[in-house]
Amino acid sequence: MITIDTLAAVFLSFGISALILPFLIPFLIRLKVGQTERKEGVQSHLKKAGTPTMGGIAILVSVLISSVVFAVRYPRILPVLVLTLGFGIIGFVDDYLKVVLRRSDGLLPKQKMAGQIVVTLIFLLYAWLRDPACLDWRIPFTQGLVLSGFAFRIFASLAAFVIIIGTVNGVNFTDGLDGLAASVTSVTAAFFCYASMVTGGGIEPVCAAVCGALMGFLLFNVHPAKVFMGDTGSLALGGFVAGAAYVLQMPVFIAIVGLIYLVEVLSVMIQVTYFKKTGGKRIFRMAPIHHHFELGGWSETRIVAVFTIITVLLCLAALIRFE
Repeated sequence: MITIDTLAAVFLSFGISALILPFLIPFLIRLKVGQTERKEGVQSHLKKAGTPTMGGIAILVSVLISSVVFAVRYPRILPVLVLTLGFGIIGFVDDYLKVVLRRSDGLLPKQKMAGQIVVTLIFLLYAWLRDPACLDWRIPFTQGLVLSGFAFRIFASLAAFVIIIGTVNGVNFTDGLDGLAASVTSVTAAFFCYASMVTGGGIEPVCAAVCGALMGFLLFNVHPAKVFMGDTGSLALGGFVAGAAYVLQMPVFIAIVGLIYLVEVLSVMIQVTYFKKTGGKRIFRMAPIHHHFELGGWSETRIVAVFTIITVLLCLAALIRFE
């Protein structure tokens, strides 16, 4: 049953996001915090150059305010916020270096990876000290089978570096079309909100807050977008997805409800590997894979709609024998 707290978190976060952005967008424009598009990229995207980015600030602020309000009654939202805020800060620094200080590469890959490892370590430390059950895994399509035990939790901790960092970068790669990452992640957040209500996971407010923040953001991010979320938003959302999955003992479910993120990451890995092995040949027209469909003639709105519908269907499939 949907609680008053869950509804309050949705509406509060939506309201904050929808109210902040009309002021944030002109501010970002004045700072000349504009998106840069690669000339070798999709040609239709060149007209997006100059569109303000770092709109993820509104998402992050909305989620944090709307969640902290409920933190006393729902303490399990804290580890989710650790990953959301931690990765959001990494994204903000990267965006700031690229679009404000005009340092084209932003954070160096080693710096970004080091930051992601540190944030993951902080989350794991919190889990071991305060809530070790976060490291147990529910197995999909079973009647509540959970893998647990000290030895398994050690394995789960090691796997967390791949799962959490992979998920975060998967959401980051998905953020390449107007409304894509926000639409897909809003559905994923709704799934985790429902899962939390069914299992007593205690993180409904933060999941609802993400849904509300993204709905507010989509008012300005649907095609043609007036603002982009930047790494500030996409990395924060990746942190949320990973954090919610772990607290609910559902990291395996990310491969189902977050299949779009996984495919986006794999398309880049496959493309780069094949390109290097074959001396310049490509499997996809362009990676990440949403650009492959775009160069095949699909409109941005069609790709967003199809990827979102796929996510809805996968979330429904994940509920099979779920409890």
